[in-house]
Amino acid sequence: MGSKTITVTEEAYERLKAHKREGESFTDTLLRLASERSGRWDGYGSLRDVDGFREAVEEGGETFDEDATDRHRRIFGTDDG
Repeated sequence: MGSKTITVTEEAYERLKAHKREGESFTDTLLRLASERSGRWDGYGSLRDVDGFREAVEEGGETFDEDATDRHRRIFGTDDG
């Protein structure tokens, strides 16, 4: 099979690199992403392999919980969290 050389911006390269799985070539990544089915599940799980994603989601949840607790205390004047 032949090959082609393409030029992409740094941003496009970094986005593609973020989707690249361990042991996967850029060609494999492009083919996988280009062949994924379309529909309401588009993109589901696409960030699962991005470094730090899980930690960022968990941290965001913790921050949300803390903010919600603080708002509850201010509104209702309770200390039961």
